[in-house]
Amino acid sequence: MRQKVDRHIAQRGPDWTTIEEPYDSAKVLPKAQPEDVVLMDCATMWLTNHLLSEHDLEQKTTTLLKALAACPAEVVVVSNETGLGIVPENALARRFREAQGRLNIALAAQAETVVMVSAGLPLVLKGAL
Repeated sequence: MRQKVDRHIAQRGPDWTTIEEPYDSAKVLPKAQPEDVVLMDCATMWLTNHLLSEHDLEQKTTTLLKALAACPAEVVVVSNETGLGIVPENALARRFREAQGRLNIALAAQAETVVMVSAGLPLVLKGAL
């Protein structure tokens, strides 16, 4: 994971500020300025961290959604679609898949624009680019 984060930092270059917050994005978002653009990369890792720590996912999601709505900056949230494949055979993977779907639905409901990218091609599901 450290290598992945370091690779993203290198790819984005020195004009980006990286803040690693694996659990509490709600404490970081209010610090953004109206002229900023915040990239949350990614909601799937955020969910994984909470799921594996056995946190209350509904409460954490509610807190995140409130923080996103109140953030003074434009926010872009990256998330993964996990429901297009086969149903996993183990209980934890099925719980994760279901929780990710619920999180994506909640994020999309609140978002002005939703874009699904597949094979590098964007498909606007809601709003406009």
